Amino acid sequence: MDFKKDSRSHDSEQEKSQIEDTSILELKNLDNKKEIESQPLEVSSGNDNDSGFLDFGFNQSILNSLRNKGYKNPTPIQKAAIPELMIGRDLLGQAQTGTGKTAAFALPLIEKLADNKELNAKVLVMTPTRELATQVAESFKSYSSESSNFKTVAIYGGTDYRNQISALKRKVDVVVGTPGRIMDHIRQGTFKIKDINCLVLDEADEMLNMGFLEDIEWIIDQLPENKQMVLFSATMPSEIRNIAKKYLNDPAEILIKSVKKETQLISQKFIYVQRYHKLDALKRILELNNEGVIIFVRTKLLTTSIAEALENSGHTVAVLNGDIPQNQRENTVDRLKKGFINILVATDVAARGLDVERIKLVVNYDFPFDKETYTHRIGRTGRAGRSGEAILFVNQREKHFLRNLENSTRTKIEEINIPSNKIINEKRMEKLIENLNVSSLAKDENEEKKALIIDVLDNLKEKYSMDDSNIAMAAINLVIGNKSFFVNEDDSWIHKQNNTDRNRSNRNINNRMRNSNRRNNYQNDSFETYKFNFGKFDGVRVANIISSICNSTTINGRSIGKIQIFNDYSLVDLPRDLHRETKNKLKKIKVRN
Repeated sequence: MDFKKDSRSHDSEQEKSQIEDTSILELKNLDNKKEIESQPLEVSSGNDNDSGFLDFGFNQSILNSLRNKGYKNPTPIQKAAIPELMIGRDLLGQAQTGTGKTAAFALPLIEKLADNKELNAKVLVMTPTRELATQVAESFKSYSSESSNFKTVAIYGGTDYRNQISALKRKVDVVVGTPGRIMDHIRQGTFKIKDINCLVLDEADEMLNMGFLEDIEWIIDQLPENKQMVLFSATMPSEIRNIAKKYLNDPAEILIKSVKKETQLISQKFIYVQRYHKLDALKRILELNNEGVIIFVRTKLLTTSIAEALENSGHTVAVLNGDIPQNQRENTVDRLKKGFINILVATDVAARGLDVERIKLVVNYDFPFDKETYTHRIGRTGRAGRSGEAILFVNQREKHFLRNLENSTRTKIEEINIPSNKIINEKRMEKLIENLNVSSLAKDENEEKKALIIDVLDNLKEKYSMDDSNIAMAAINLVIGNKSFFVNEDDSWIHKQNNTDRNRSNRNINNRMRNSNRRNNYQNDSFETYKFNFGKFDGVRVANIISSICNSTTINGRSIGKIQIFNDYSLVDLPRDLHRETKNKLKKIKVRN
């Protein structure tokens, strides 16, 4: 069975109409490129028998799996990609997380594998991280749950080779893995690739950022020449374009035009808070929402220290970072899904591809490095049409980053204040009353327990002459416990900090006005922040950066904005809307050789 088709019949009117005849898509054909207006995933209540997936010609087992998962209508990326993949065409797709791209390539591949009875794998999916590999493999298993003898295997580092070798020796339809472990199995001969008819690169830009470019090209070169190739990426840097140009054959190109609608169900907010008050601010936020929370930080050390502080405050917390063994990571995610853990403190790489439905709040404890990181972080909530909340901590020195972030995401992020004692106490009282009300309305089917409660009430009334109000007060007292119910901590720092921020902001405005003649072309809204991979450890100074940029490009030194030099990287504000040629030159600049 071949996944590639020799004839390219994808331009037929019938196949065009299958995509274009829909009111929820704004779709333009521009030299094989489809630009699609993004839409959130639609999930049905499970009672709707008319599925929007019927038009694709899927077999009944796939349709049954989709119905069991509650999927009603395909997302735009699925509507555009599935018909192209069904006819065996290569595909280049640009889509953010949460758009339904896994199903976009998994469903047609499962359909094409339905009659595959051979021993060796037919499909290889490469992902940047172990977490995403696990998630994609679970999606394949879920979508093929009604299909008999369909096998998917995930191979990645941090787990026992022997179990993976044993799984690969048996009949396998789909192999999902990370580049490093895939290379190891190919070199050792434990992964037979001679029958691979389709290769999927998922989150290709992230694999590029993690340094997997050479590994990816090596693996592609080992695979059979006649194969279907699918490449999905959130962004399209030149390196990804080069891979597509080198390896993909006349691909269909699909672009999700905007990520705004994917995040429209996510309430995005920020809080001004100085570094030494961040942990206190975090604890106060968790007083209002502490069930299904992910806290993103930059370092592994910080994940541990924050988790310990929150545990001491009575929260159920776990850590997810690069030092956690794989089996422990999988166990942590499973416990989070089941509700045994309410709060997860994680680094960006460790949480890549994390998909847990019960996540209601994402806290950006440390400011994200770029738009893609921010989009990925907040995308851990608001999944599949559900609502969510994202809070960003911003200190005084990060204010211009916030403005750049709003401009690049085209989203206004609302400012909120750190919860005061009054707000927290009101929330505690509201929650206590709500829990008591729910408990009073609950119908207990346990007859033995019901009899015990009645017996206790009778004893209290007869033996101790207690009336209903006294019994209720005693019960509430037991619920509250010995700790002080209301927060009595000094919260004057919250109001003081807010006033200080406003005063500093006013002073900064005045300073900018006084310096307008010297830097009359400087406007925050007209700047964009660029990250360069050299810093203090390289002996770099501000003058070196300005000199290199001016010598390598046409950018004038007076048009360069703020420059921040850290240990191993530097951040430079440069004019927005630079020419593409200038941006390409910026990628290649060298400082002090």
